[in-house]
Amino acid sequence: MSTTLRIALAQFDFPVGAVSRNAERIAAMIAEARDEYGADIVMFPELALSGYPPEDLLLRPSFLSDCAVAIEAVAAAATGIVAVVGWPQSAGSVVYNAASVLRDGRIAQTYRKRELPNYAVFDERRYFDVDPDREDCVFEVNHVPVGLIVCEDLWFAEPIASTVRNGAQLVLVPNASPFERDKHAQRDALLAQRAQESGAAIAYLNVVGGQDAVVFDGASVVADGDGTVHPAAAAFTDQWLVVDYDAEARRFAPVQWVDDGDESRDALAWRAIVRGIRDYCGKNGFTKTWLGLSGGIDSSMVLALAADALGAENVTAVRMPSRYTADLSNDLAEEQCRALGVNMITVPIEKPFQGYLDALSEAFAGKPVDVAEENLQSRTRGAILMALANKLGGLLLTTGNKSEYAVGYATIYGDMCGGYAPIKDLYKTEVFALCRWRNTVGGAPVIPPAVISRPPTAELRENQKDEDSLPPYDVLDAILLRHVDQEQSRDDIVRAGFDAATVDRVLKLVRIAEWKRHQAAPGPKVSRRAFGRERRYPITNGYSA
Repeated sequence: MSTTLRIALAQFDFPVGAVSRNAERIAAMIAEARDEYGADIVMFPELALSGYPPEDLLLRPSFLSDCAVAIEAVAAAATGIVAVVGWPQSAGSVVYNAASVLRDGRIAQTYRKRELPNYAVFDERRYFDVDPDREDCVFEVNHVPVGLIVCEDLWFAEPIASTVRNGAQLVLVPNASPFERDKHAQRDALLAQRAQESGAAIAYLNVVGGQDAVVFDGASVVADGDGTVHPAAAAFTDQWLVVDYDAEARRFAPVQWVDDGDESRDALAWRAIVRGIRDYCGKNGFTKTWLGLSGGIDSSMVLALAADALGAENVTAVRMPSRYTADLSNDLAEEQCRALGVNMITVPIEKPFQGYLDALSEAFAGKPVDVAEENLQSRTRGAILMALANKLGGLLLTTGNKSEYAVGYATIYGDMCGGYAPIKDLYKTEVFALCRWRNTVGGAPVIPPAVISRPPTAELRENQKDEDSLPPYDVLDAILLRHVDQEQSRDDIVRAGFDAATVDRVLKLVRIAEWKRHQAAPGPKVSRRAFGRERRYPITNGYSA
């Protein structure tokens, strides 16, 4: 008779630093997995006890001590079931990214992560050490040998191969793997490869939730021993996932498993940003948001995202017309707010803007009108928005996109004012594409079609268009994708067929805008390489290739 193990995977959000709350919750969830689902094994994500990534909290001895006390308390709750819980383990002067096997009210075994990622958003070698003994973790549950590795270990062949050589036929993999576009296909291919190579079945659990500039998508998945990868769990969704594992066949069967209805690139990107906004606000104590709504594509998209994330009743749009604002812009802003049910207030900027001009008239005497006056309008708007958020409460969202941040087509202390930048990692062409996608779901369009069809403009001078100052966005974004995301050189991009003068101009703009990006609000990563902690260029930089 074949042995069947029931495995409960806790695809939930475990906030960074909330050690006591996480411990209490994990203990309760262990009991829930045992009593409600009849699970033999319950698995929690990588560093669930501390949250991921804890960053410099790991440099505080008190934090590490609290984690050590908490894991003992959690272990005491693990009776009648085997629990796998990730936590930062301090051993003298070193710290390990660990996952412990808890059973019979105690810590039975502890595995220490072998492969520490130190690329992209990951910075694990700053904090963690690799155990020189590199011991495998294999334990039995109902006579089935079960192995344990952690996240990055799966991306290398040896950790799982060594674990299988030591007897494991089922390997558990807790993860904290941030979302980025096209990662699911890459991950599924890897799971199939590792299962086929080793013959082991694999249960892959990923954490879910937004944490500052990253969003974890969950999308947990299991793979049979023959390499068959089952449909992933719904992304960005907190849920219990329960499967039965047939030890003889080395196959999984779902018991409770809600998978995704739409895994398209646009759907996942939109949901990633929505989850990022919701969690950034919720975890930092904000119940409502503000944004400046111009009637342009960027602010219209941020409004729709914020309404999806928090509910229209918790979003306030501020229309701030100037002497250069077209009637169409005002009308489109009003149309969108009415369609979404978002409250809108109007604060014209003419009087404060003119006040600045009057105050500066003597200093500016004899100087032609230029970008200084344009930026002054943006900074007037920034001051108004910050004042409203300060006085009335809430988080101000910025509306700049990746194209603008890349080339500095954004005003520091103006339209860059705010606490969170939802579309910071979307190029302008991607903004258009996502807006078109969003208008195809959920009934009536949430972004007026005229917003999408009109030429982009900052409206800071008469008859201004973005393309007066920048190459067409399809050209600009193609160059930026190669240079920013793929790290191609100037010569590489020119050889790909782009005009040399245009490439030189764009790359220069990228270089000289670094100081602005260092002061930008955080925003959710959706691309292969996002500005911020993932792309760290020096501000003072003489390299121009």
